[in-house]
Amino acid sequence: MSDKAIHTSDIRGLIKNNLRNYSMFIILAAIMVIFAPLTNGNNFSPRNFTNIFFQYSYVLILAVGMVQCIIILGIDLSVGSVCAFVGAISAMIYNTGAGMLVTVVASIAMGIAIGAFQGVWIAYAKLPAFIVTLGGMLLFRGLTYIVTKVNPISLKDEGYSHLATGTLDEVLGLEKIGGLYYPVAIIAVIIVLVVFCAAEFSGRKTRIANGFTVTPLAMFIGKLVIIGVLALALADRFARYRGLPIVVIVLGVTVFVFHFILKNTVLGRYIYAVGGNSRSAKLSGINSEFITFIVFCIMGALTGLAAVVSTGYMNSALPQAGNLFEMDAIAACYIGGVSASGGIGTVVGVIVGGLVMSAINNGMSLMNLGTHYQYVVKALILLLAVFYDVYSRRKAGLG
Repeated sequence: MSDKAIHTSDIRGLIKNNLRNYSMFIILAAIMVIFAPLTNGNNFSPRNFTNIFFQYSYVLILAVGMVQCIIILGIDLSVGSVCAFVGAISAMIYNTGAGMLVTVVASIAMGIAIGAFQGVWIAYAKLPAFIVTLGGMLLFRGLTYIVTKVNPISLKDEGYSHLATGTLDEVLGLEKIGGLYYPVAIIAVIIVLVVFCAAEFSGRKTRIANGFTVTPLAMFIGKLVIIGVLALALADRFARYRGLPIVVIVLGVTVFVFHFILKNTVLGRYIYAVGGNSRSAKLSGINSEFITFIVFCIMGALTGLAAVVSTGYMNSALPQAGNLFEMDAIAACYIGGVSASGGIGTVVGVIVGGLVMSAINNGMSLMNLGTHYQYVVKALILLLAVFYDVYSRRKAGLG
């Protein structure tokens, strides 16, 4: 196939095939535009953009783990209770003077241990993930009440909360340039965009050399331009308020690592294979039980990290913390394109799905609408997302 033939391949078909991948970005943009006049433009303010990430980053971190559970046709209903339990223990560790690094490592280790405990029951004892993690939800909520004695655990100083509500510019002691911009966000995004564009061009060149069909050059460049504009716009919002949030760096690294694992590693291919057809995967030589065990260990690790972020955001460990975290993470996954039939889903998709939910919650909060309205909207959006998945699979003859 000639290079010209590759570049002039059916554009309409490419758009149709990628419509689902990009539809959530369109929906997210539409939601922001719709809420703009309803909130007097406050949803676009630099302060609000930063606060969205402060308030919802721990849900996005949980969603990165939850997508892997759902891909293998599992679920984890215990993440909210585990967040509360690990958050309480981490506050106690921090209050001993152990420092944030030790606290974070200990929290992730506790999360892995809890994930391994539940993973053994699911993978090797063959108990349904729904039942095991439902039991975990009750178990760790009860343990949280026991550990905290149903009282909040205050943190000894504000150092703990820097991970969740601090910015890198403030940590480095930087001031606004010309009274307008904190510099780190802009510099970081430019570096990331240069690396990203270089990787995209390199990947495109490799696909062409191997004879694969690629999008036309104009569409390819257009996609990069749109991504670049959006990234710079987000950096502008951060730079105008307090600078680059530390939690955004944590979230970005988490997304990059697990996106790479799912798309470019043997483990990632095995996870999709087990989710697509566990029996066929096992007949192909894949240890399905071990993959399931690893996925729940990953979920536990990310729950431990989310526990530190959520506790830092609240600046104390509350016995009732983590309420409905699991529902928000699951909703983010299904809204972000994860299939209810397993084997389909991406980390980037669930992050966008989580941001859609965050934008809706934030917009309604700015309109002073109560949380009961948010529950109704979340339920309707979740039902529509799953309906769309089932409908599209039936139409394609896949279900």
